[in-house]
Amino acid sequence: MSLEQDIMTALKEAMKSKDQTALAALRAVKSAILLAQTEGGAKEELTEEQELKILQKQVKQRKDSAAVYLEQNRKDLAEPELAEAQVISQFLPEALTDEEIEKVVVMTIESVGAEGMKDMGKVMGIVSQELAGKADGKTISNIVRAKLA
Repeated sequence: MSLEQDIMTALKEAMKSKDQTALAALRAVKSAILLAQTEGGAKEELTEEQELKILQKQVKQRKDSAAVYLEQNRKDLAEPELAEAQVISQFLPEALTDEEIEKVVVMTIESVGAEGMKDMGKVMGIVSQELAGKADGKTISNIVRAKLA
């Protein structure tokens, strides 16, 4: 079953259970997926990698919004955002730990022969592609930067 079908099933369940938080989050994800599908003109199927990127973006948007709300002492607005991020996160694969990401980064640096920050883009491209959907880009960037410094 594709990710889109899983989301549709969860959306129907949220409607039946009248879970407004899940309903709002899943509708936003469905909308983002439909926008991505129709972007090129004809309706096309998205790859699993593209769907995962959309989900990650949705989670990141909600976490960023929640962080802004918390900075402004608006816990009432931050809580729904974090709840929606949690709902969307259940469709993402298990995230890798920093140690697991570090292993991949070290192996990539050795295979590419990267020496210093001038090779960061090359290493980031390979690692980001390899860990797509499994790790946050910011975390990967921080680890690559630390290893190349």
